[in-house]
Amino acid sequence: MPGSNSIENVARPRLPEWLRIRLPTSDRFAHTRALLEELKLHTVCESARCPNHWECWSRGTATFMIGGDRCTRACRFCAVTTARPLPLEADEPARVAEAAHRLRLKHVVITAVARDDMPDGGAEHFARTITAVREISVGTVIEVLTPDFNDRDQSIETVLDAGPHIFNHNLETVRRLTPAVRSRATYDRSLSVLRKAKAYARRNGVMFTKSGLMLGLGETEPELMTALGDLRGVGCDILTLGQYLQPTLKHLPVVEFVPPEKFAEWGRATRAMGFVHVASGPMVRSSYHADEFPNGATASGSLDSF
Repeated sequence: MPGSNSIENVARPRLPEWLRIRLPTSDRFAHTRALLEELKLHTVCESARCPNHWECWSRGTATFMIGGDRCTRACRFCAVTTARPLPLEADEPARVAEAAHRLRLKHVVITAVARDDMPDGGAEHFARTITAVREISVGTVIEVLTPDFNDRDQSIETVLDAGPHIFNHNLETVRRLTPAVRSRATYDRSLSVLRKAKAYARRNGVMFTKSGLMLGLGETEPELMTALGDLRGVGCDILTLGQYLQPTLKHLPVVEFVPPEKFAEWGRATRAMGFVHVASGPMVRSSYHADEFPNGATASGSLDSF
C-alpha cells in the first residue's frame, strides 16, 4: 500500500482478473429492475455505479437511496450526481416499504444522498422510511447507511429513535487521504457520529454500528491499522473493507489493486481486533451481501447464530 502526499495524476492500472466479473443472467434481475422503475425508486446500485448491482439485483436485493439522486457534496470517489437537490417526495418512504415487502427482503439497506440544504440533513425522512418499512415488513432487519448530518446530535438521534437494527456510517479512508477523497466530511466528524450512535445503543438497547473503508487509494498499512483502531475505539461492531474502483475518468484514480490474499489477511486481523462481523474482499461494498450478517442483528440482540 504505497503512501504519497498526493493521489492525483496516477497512471490508470490495468484491471486484474480477480475484478473481472461475469454478468449474471436471471429473470429476477429483470423483475427487480422493473419493480424499482414502477415505484420510481433510486438505488445506490445505479446512482453510484456499483459494480455489484448485476449480482445483487439477480438475488432480488437492492440498496434504496432516499432523498433524491442529487447530492450536495462532491466526494471524489463517488459517482452520485452533485447538484441542487429537488424537494423531498412525501410518499417515498411508503414506496420503499412497498418495494421491500414485494421483494420479500429479510434485510433492508436504506441510504441517502447528503442533504446539506435541509436543517436536519434529511434525518426525519430517514426516520419515516424506517417506520414505513417496519410497519409492513415485521421482522425485517433494517440497516441505514447515513451521511454525517454535520454531526448534529438532534439529526443523529432522530434516525436512531426510529429504531434501525444497524447504523452504518462510512469512514471511507485513512486520515491523511480524507481531505482529497471526501467533500466537506472530516475524519474526526465521522468517528464522532459513530461514537454517538454507539453511546445511544448502549443507553437504549441493542443496535449494531458499522463502518467501511476503501483500499487502493494510496493508504499505507500503518495508516490503515490506525484507522481500524480508531473505529474500534468508538465501539464500531461491523466492518467492511473493499477495493476502490474509479467510476469514471473524472474521479480519483486507483493507486493500487489490493489482491484477494491481502483482503483475507486484513479480515483475519480485524476479527482479532474485536469486530463482531467483517466482510473483507475486493468486491465488498458497504451493503454488499449485507443480509449475511447473522440474524442476531434484531431486537433481541442475540449473536447465537455466529
